[in-house]
Amino acid sequence: MGTTNESQITLGIVGAGAMGTGIAQVAATAGVRVMIFDTRADAAAKSRNDIAKRLKKRVDEGKLKAEEAEATVACLNVADRIEGLADCDVVVEAIVEDLDVKRALFQTLEEIVREDAILASNTSSLPIGAIAAGLKHRTRIAGLHFFNPVPLMRLVEVIPGPETTDAVIDTLVALGSRFGRDPVVVRDTPGFLVNLGGRAYTTEALAILNENVATPAQIDAVMRDCCGFRMGPFELMDLTGIDVNFPVTRFVHESFFGDPRLRSTPFHRYLLETGQLGRKTGRGFYDYGAGAQKPSADAAGTDAAAKAVFLVEPGERLKALAAELDLTLLDKDDGVAPLLGAPLGEDATAFATRTKCDARRLVALDLSFDTSVRITLMTAPGSDPAIRQSVTDALIGSGRAVTVIADSAGFIAQRIVAMVANLGCEMAQMGLAAPHDIDKAMRLGLNYPKGPLEFAQSLGLSYVLSVLTALQSLTGDDRYRPSQWLRRRAALDIAVWTE
Repeated sequence: MGTTNESQITLGIVGAGAMGTGIAQVAATAGVRVMIFDTRADAAAKSRNDIAKRLKKRVDEGKLKAEEAEATVACLNVADRIEGLADCDVVVEAIVEDLDVKRALFQTLEEIVREDAILASNTSSLPIGAIAAGLKHRTRIAGLHFFNPVPLMRLVEVIPGPETTDAVIDTLVALGSRFGRDPVVVRDTPGFLVNLGGRAYTTEALAILNENVATPAQIDAVMRDCCGFRMGPFELMDLTGIDVNFPVTRFVHESFFGDPRLRSTPFHRYLLETGQLGRKTGRGFYDYGAGAQKPSADAAGTDAAAKAVFLVEPGERLKALAAELDLTLLDKDDGVAPLLGAPLGEDATAFATRTKCDARRLVALDLSFDTSVRITLMTAPGSDPAIRQSVTDALIGSGRAVTVIADSAGFIAQRIVAMVANLGCEMAQMGLAAPHDIDKAMRLGLNYPKGPLEFAQSLGLSYVLSVLTALQSLTGDDRYRPSQWLRRRAALDIAVWTE
């Protein structure tokens, strides 16, 4: 098993939906003979025709040679009955995410295919060991998890079950590479790698929203403009659909026995319960109805820019910003001018308390990430609105967009990135995959600008640890419990990729 001549391989696909059709396309493009089966009448034939139409469009656009499209379509075959998969070397199921349904399918396939044929599941989160339980030949069962849309997403997770042989995994890794994907071998755990690792980005954004710190538009803008994410967390959830991301989030949270680091919020569930599923229903975190406009994330300016400020705990980035804004730096607090600070993990209240500065005149700025396009600003409760506006005006005058949020330990970006990094470190601690593969999977599977461990390394492990420690201390929430993997490496000042 797992030693089939790859050039002569026949791939069976059960399920002709979006995922099954995508898998069929990349396989056929690689010259693999494909047999598509679906219990729905004409669904497999429609899948084949849909692929042919996509390829013809690419030919018409000059992006693909006609003979290449013809060769791909020639590799696609339709099985009218599941018995038509009997001669397949590998069968991939891409059906509904229901454990009982998948188990029943695999039991049927076991009676049809050869004993040396590999059976793989495209499940996004169900345990491979649970799917294989009760089967006669469990050594050939594995996960082969592609990402939607398959022709565009390069990642594929390869997941061994408890009894899967190395030869089977090697064959699936080679097959994924032949399909033009980047395979990552992942341990069989709830959510595997990407669906587990992806929880931090969205759930921390939900936590910030739940605390009424900032709006979805503000959070999305900060994560795009300051941290380089292609989409903000709320844009992403609306795109994938609340009916997809909430059940996965709940499943992962429950599977890890309620680990607070994986917790969602009541409003996330509320959107599902009320049918506000995102783009597909016209409303989610945003309104997509006709004429609807996305809320602004930008603070409005006036004509009252600050001229002089006093820097509390002046660091190099704070000094550089003040110089760029052409602000006069006071040698001592005059009791009138704005006080500028750049807290790390603290909120403005904690920063003012610790430094014993006047909280009413303190304006806290997040300088941890790119501030060339947008900068985040917050103040403590009871602060002077005129002081806050004067600093806002000075920043707007420099050509930046300004996002003004309520007091929050770690602002927006510090919180979310620290949580992304922390969960990546925890996955490394669990041994879900090699550290480099964790980063590769998160970049390719979720289009992150950096992998979680790359974020930790580039920011500094001590930085991430400081943010998490401050958040945990100020909130009392073990949601911000630092991974021991992170703590040890921060203490020893070694690279996150050091084995």
